[in-house]
Amino acid sequence: MFDQILNVVKEQMASNPQAAAAIPADKADDVHKEVASQIEQGLKGQATGQGGIGGILAAFGGGGSGNPVTGAIKGGLVSSLGSKFGLPPAVTGAVAAALPGILQKLASKATDPNDNSISLESITKGLGGGGGLSGALGNILGKF
Repeated sequence: MFDQILNVVKEQMASNPQAAAAIPADKADDVHKEVASQIEQGLKGQATGQGGIGGILAAFGGGGSGNPVTGAIKGGLVSSLGSKFGLPPAVTGAVAAALPGILQKLASKATDPNDNSISLESITKGLGGGGGLSGALGNILGKF
C-alpha cells in the first residue's frame, strides 16, 4: 500500500506548483516518502474511529481540510517535516496545504473501477484489515 500512496503523493505534488516549488530539490524524494508514510500511519490510526476504510475514504473523498482524518494526518505531517528535515513553517505549510488534494485523489483512485493503480482491497489489506471489503464498499457508496 505504501508504494501506491507514494505514487499518488508524487503525482499530486508535481501538479501542485506551490507545494513543489517550496520543497528543496535535494529533499523532494525524502519529503514525498515522509508524506506517504504519514498518510499511511494516519489512515491506520483513523480506520476504527471512522467506520473502517469506507468511512475514511468517504470522509476525505468529498471534503477539504476541515475533516478529522485530514486534520489528524496534517498535524503529524507538519511536525515530522519540521523535525526530520528542518523545513521552515512556510514549506511545511505548503506541503500540508496539498494534503486534502492528495487524499481526495487517493479516494478517487480507490473508488474508480477503471483505475486499477490502487484498490479498496489493497488499502484494506494495507491497513491490517483482512475482511470487511464488502462493508467498506457499501459504506463508501452510501456516502457518495
